[in-house]
Amino acid sequence: MTAILSARDLRREFVTKRPLFGAPTVVRAVDGVSLDIAAGETFAIVGESGCGKSTLARLLLRLIDPTGGEVWYDGEDLAHLPADRMRALRRDLQFIFQDPFSSLNPQMSVGALIEEPMRAHGIGTPAERRARVADLLSRVGLRPEHADRYPHEFSGGQRQRIGIARALASGPKVLIGDEPVSALDVSIQAQVVNLLEDLKDEFGLTLVIIAHDLAVIRHMATRVAVMYLGEVVELAPAADLYAAPKHPYTETLLAAIPVAAWGARPARTLVEGDPPNPIAPPPGCRFHPRCPYATDICRTERPVLTDAGEGRSVACHRAAELSLAGLDGAEPGRSPAAAARFALYARAMAGDPDKTNDPETGQTQPRQTGD
Repeated sequence: MTAILSARDLRREFVTKRPLFGAPTVVRAVDGVSLDIAAGETFAIVGESGCGKSTLARLLLRLIDPTGGEVWYDGEDLAHLPADRMRALRRDLQFIFQDPFSSLNPQMSVGALIEEPMRAHGIGTPAERRARVADLLSRVGLRPEHADRYPHEFSGGQRQRIGIARALASGPKVLIGDEPVSALDVSIQAQVVNLLEDLKDEFGLTLVIIAHDLAVIRHMATRVAVMYLGEVVELAPAADLYAAPKHPYTETLLAAIPVAAWGARPARTLVEGDPPNPIAPPPGCRFHPRCPYATDICRTERPVLTDAGEGRSVACHRAAELSLAGLDGAEPGRSPAAAARFALYARAMAGDPDKTNDPETGQTQPRQTGD
């Protein structure tokens, strides 16, 4: 595997406000993460809210500086580059923000927003930049004339498409999306996910997706890293991880994915309680207070991420002896309304570009565009 982006013992600490008496407390949002992301793959980083995945994403692009460790891109350590060199490399490394409502400047037109990265990096003449703006809008499913409009005139799904077009404007090699569909309606999520997959293939991108919903990235990720309280606890090819997880925390994340029908998978015990206080994580394995398989060694010795064979790594003392439940090929469940919307979208993609039949009523409906 040829890595295009790598982290080595990456750490980020946040110091809380110093109290009147005593020392300030430290939150280790990312604590000793090491991983390699291969050129051309779709790499997913998943976990509960507060696990450190968004902080890790920002560290990988040096949107924030690490407390320690290294981030390597194309033979250079981003963590220790001077500002001018880091600025030049940002052309290759772009970010899609989670919130499509606050990540776009409301005072700038869509065309100006997409053109801004090109101006910052001195790409093209004004006429060439305008032409590229029109081309990018078309590629993300919008119209060239939308360049003259402003963000408040668009829906959430359309705004996220604008954010994707802006991220592509500089011609990046690596694109990181921080939960790029979590703020969108479920009927729009599939469209944006499909768009990202298509653009990845078209532009030859390396795609890193941050997500808390494993159902979203199940069919698009090449490999998946699972984070818990600042640490990577499992790393595996996506198909293997979903079929047979090796860490109990991964099993609980998979158990939370709804499936299409009762009985599609065996019943299991969901994890109870909330994650421990990150200011004072428990000794030993950080998951042991919530783990149904924990033993004495889990409470006293901290496991390290260890090679488990077949391209997998896991940080669990009992990984070799546990047989954990995966999804066994069960598909994520959908409500009847969501299923109807997905069917409508699929028919539109396969048939008449302007009209399709409503799967519930059988009546001809105009195709929904823009979101």
